[in-house]
Amino acid sequence: MSGIIMRFPKGKAKALTLSYDDGVEQDIRLMEIMDKNGLKGTFNLNSGLFAPEGCVYPEGTIHRRLTKRQAKELYTDSGHEIAVHGLTHPFLEKLQDNMVMWELLKDRENLENEFHTIVRGMAYPFGTYNNTTVECLKKAGLVYGRTVISSHSFTIPENWLTLPATCHHDDPELMNLAKKFVEETPHQDSRMFYLWGHSYEFEAHDNWNVIEEFAAYMSNRDDIWYATNIQIYDYVQAYQRLMFSVNGTQIHNPTSTELYFEKQGDEMDTYCILPGESLIL
Repeated sequence: MSGIIMRFPKGKAKALTLSYDDGVEQDIRLMEIMDKNGLKGTFNLNSGLFAPEGCVYPEGTIHRRLTKRQAKELYTDSGHEIAVHGLTHPFLEKLQDNMVMWELLKDRENLENEFHTIVRGMAYPFGTYNNTTVECLKKAGLVYGRTVISSHSFTIPENWLTLPATCHHDDPELMNLAKKFVEETPHQDSRMFYLWGHSYEFEAHDNWNVIEEFAAYMSNRDDIWYATNIQIYDYVQAYQRLMFSVNGTQIHNPTSTELYFEKQGDEMDTYCILPGESLIL
C-alpha cells in the first residue's frame, strides 16, 4: 500500500501564517498590509496592559499599546485570530503555578469577553517557558504556545505547546526562506511557513519595506493556504483523527472538517473526504 500524505484545504501542500505580539498601534498598518495581500495571522494580546483611553504617548515613543477601544475596533471580526500573551507580559517561568494560571486564564477570559470569541492559542511572553509553564497552558485550555525559536524550516510541528517559528521578520534569511518555500514543490509532507515578530519593530528599524516585500511576494499563490495559527492547528488535529483500515485502503472521517490527502503511487492522486464520509481506495 502506497503512503498517504496530508494536504491542506483544496489539496494545497503549503500553509502560511503570521504571529505578532503585544497589541500595539503599528498593528493597524501591519493588518492593512496583510489584508491587502490576503495573508492571515494571529495577534497575541496582553489584556491587562491596554493603554488608558485618551492616552497620549511622549514624542518618540515606539512601543505604543492600543487602548481597549482601539483594540476592539481593530481585531474584532477582522478575520485574524486573537490569542493569549499573558495578562501582564511576565516571565511566566519565574512565577508560582497559581500566578501562571492567573496570567493565562485571566488574559484568556478578558479577550474572550472583549472580542466575543473562544481563545485557544498563546505566544509566550519573551518566548520563555519551562515544563511547569507548559503544563499550565494545558490546564488553561490552550492548545498551542509559540516560542521565539527560529527553525528555518517548514516542518509541521509535533509539539504545538512549544511551537517554533520558521523565522522572525528581521532574520537575514527571510527572503531566501520565502523563495525556497515558494519555489520548491513538496512531494512528501506538507509545509508551513510561520513568521513572527512585533509590528513596532518595523517603525523602530524603519523597515516596513521588509514586511511589504514579504507579503507581496507570498500573496496570491494557488498552492498556499493562508490561515491563522488556530486554523492550521485545528486542521492538522482533524486530519490526525482520520481512521484507517489495517491495509490503508479504507478511510473514515469522523470529524466535522473536509479533509484532503494524497495517495502515493505511479501518480499522486488527491482525495477529499467529507465530514462523516468513508472512502475505499
